[in-house]
Amino acid sequence: MLATASALAMLCALPAAAQAPAARATAPGYAPSPRAPQGAPNVLIIMTDDVGFAASSTFGGPIPTLTFDALAAQGLRYNRFHTTALCSPTRAALLTGRNHHAVNAGVVSEIATGRPGYNGILPNDAVTFGRVLKDNGYSTAFIGKNHSTPDWETGPEGPFERWPNGLGFDYFFGFNGGETDQWAPALVENRNLIEPPTNDPKYILDHDLADRTVSWLRTQSSAAPDKPFLVYYAPGTAHGPHHAPREWIDRFKGQFDQGWDKMREESFARQKKLGVVPANAKLTPRPSQIPAWSSLSPDQRRLYARMMEVYAGALAYSDNQMSRVIDEIRQEGKLDNTLIIYIQGDNGASAEGGLGGTTNEMAGLGGIYEPTDFTLSKIDTLGGPMAFGHYPVGWAWAMDTPFQWSKQVASHLGGVRNGMVMSWPVRIKDVGQVRSQFSHVVDIAPTLYDVIGIKVPASVDGAPIKPLDGKSLAASFTSKTAPGRDVQYFEMFGNRAIYDHGWMASTTPERLPWTPGKDVDAAKFKWELYNLDKDFTQADDLAAKLPKKLADLQATFEAEAQRNNVLPVQASIFDRLGGGIRPSPLQGRSQLRFYPSETRYPNGVFPDIRNRSWKLSAAVKLGADGESGTVVTQGGRFGGWGLVMLSGKPTFAYKRSSLPQDQYRLESPTALGLGAHRIDLDFVYDGGGMGQGGVVTMSVDGVEVGATRLDKTVAGAWSLEGAAVGWDSGTPVIEDYRVPFPLAGVEHVDFTLK
Repeated sequence: MLATASALAMLCALPAAAQAPAARATAPGYAPSPRAPQGAPNVLIIMTDDVGFAASSTFGGPIPTLTFDALAAQGLRYNRFHTTALCSPTRAALLTGRNHHAVNAGVVSEIATGRPGYNGILPNDAVTFGRVLKDNGYSTAFIGKNHSTPDWETGPEGPFERWPNGLGFDYFFGFNGGETDQWAPALVENRNLIEPPTNDPKYILDHDLADRTVSWLRTQSSAAPDKPFLVYYAPGTAHGPHHAPREWIDRFKGQFDQGWDKMREESFARQKKLGVVPANAKLTPRPSQIPAWSSLSPDQRRLYARMMEVYAGALAYSDNQMSRVIDEIRQEGKLDNTLIIYIQGDNGASAEGGLGGTTNEMAGLGGIYEPTDFTLSKIDTLGGPMAFGHYPVGWAWAMDTPFQWSKQVASHLGGVRNGMVMSWPVRIKDVGQVRSQFSHVVDIAPTLYDVIGIKVPASVDGAPIKPLDGKSLAASFTSKTAPGRDVQYFEMFGNRAIYDHGWMASTTPERLPWTPGKDVDAAKFKWELYNLDKDFTQADDLAAKLPKKLADLQATFEAEAQRNNVLPVQASIFDRLGGGIRPSPLQGRSQLRFYPSETRYPNGVFPDIRNRSWKLSAAVKLGADGESGTVVTQGGRFGGWGLVMLSGKPTFAYKRSSLPQDQYRLESPTALGLGAHRIDLDFVYDGGGMGQGGVVTMSVDGVEVGATRLDKTVAGAWSLEGAAVGWDSGTPVIEDYRVPFPLAGVEHVDFTLK
């Protein structure tokens, strides 16, 4: 130490010239931050959810979407734009510019498997437009639905590489997963799980998303006014549950009483008048699987019309909130040089509500459909916080006018054709016109890179980058005859198609969206053939007349499927569940301890008690006699379970659906006094398949206090609210309390999975 001090003293004593190193070649400083090309546009990309081609007024539909209309009036309508027929796959293709199977998004992330093409993990070599634009000087924000993070990575511990921040977005606010409750959403800000205001009757997510976007735009304009912005705005509307303010729903009272058959005729006429459908197009007939409106009872018609009013209110309200974002851009003086790409739907309209609709979409997705008299008894709750509703199949078919089928059916245009508008005042001058290039969601990223004037990097973080599958649409801004895509494959749950230079070969659907468990063999699907250059709606099947042309297209599909990791094709949703053990931070553990946390636990990172026997042991220390609060809950009002204290009595509640026969309750006959207690629940599963019943027994401090039988259990998904220990998030499992319903004395909860 003394030697070091001495050496330092000697160095300090030297003349300045002797101390100084040789003159540097450059002045000291920092590497410059990346800058966008001169004149680069701001970018706003909007993608709604489960909205068919004919829902919005912009494409001839019955629902006024005034923001979409205004953008179309100052931009271009694209009437041959396509998605993938399902949520996660479309979003992955949009973000990356690559086909969905090529980036492992062959299905929604919640049912991903270990197979290449279907594992739900965006590969590192499929860089997103968020990352590319950020690296080229843009401020980037992602607002709304993130359905591109594997559900086993959505917990508070990450990993975060595939969260929006890890995919190139400076700021994220919204939710992870396929859907959320508009009144009680499971929110995320950047990498933090946060809670919405509780018990606020005025709160609704669509309004919050617009608020957050406007706030971010103002901050960006203040702190980095010279940087262009990218906002990816994906509200999650109008995916189920269909929620909207009551006054917006009531605007549509009586407007759908004519029913879905007549609605298709009315929309088709409007589409021809607008020019978004050719004058010689044919209206495809109603499939035999969908009932005629005239065959319904008066009660069914009244109920189903109200369900459509709710859907219309939700879509119109969400579109209205988008106008607030665009108004902010206008007020900041940036609208002229903002490229707005508004994609109305990530797939066709959803038929997942079943033939009769539902007040509880989560139960419906599990194959539990409600009788009409029950649903009708809840008609006044539709659209509000006490319902998780979805309209019936017939309205999905009507919202996909003039095409066949709906969401999940990738073989037909009703599943994959969505309306799109592009607006960019300084560049697009053919305003109000229609563009008919055959295009696909993979074309958006290349379009951005083209018009901004940047190249896709050869590598990112030292790793080579996968080539783009998309093709820029920039030439269509000035030319209605600019070429579109030559070839594009489609596949979802065995429903598949191939487009090749104007022709389309499509399989006939064997498993429909409202029959998820149907056992079908993809190899036995029949094929149809259409000349889309002459047959805009897929109305005339030419397979029998042109077998050689069909065979050629089938061979093209096989080649594209092989190249994109589609094969082998599987038809049933439940086939996907057999793809191996999914990754999980809990993997391989049968003994698990969870402590109270300030954040909820998403379902993908919480003990899975479905379709098995299990035991729960909770250690609590009560500070008073008759204390109430939550020990642990998962899910909520529309499907879930929980152990709560009600006036000192341990109470187990289990909700399979909204039907009375699917709700179970086991309550201790006596209240617990203050001090330490152990509460045990032991569930013995019947076995014999998924969703079977069993017996649950409750013990307190080692003494059995009661037992009850669950006749049926949840086989598929809980309500997507997640789980919480020591408090309740989202909505209550039973209506005896209101969230967050905390219990300070919860020490921990132990699970044993059998």
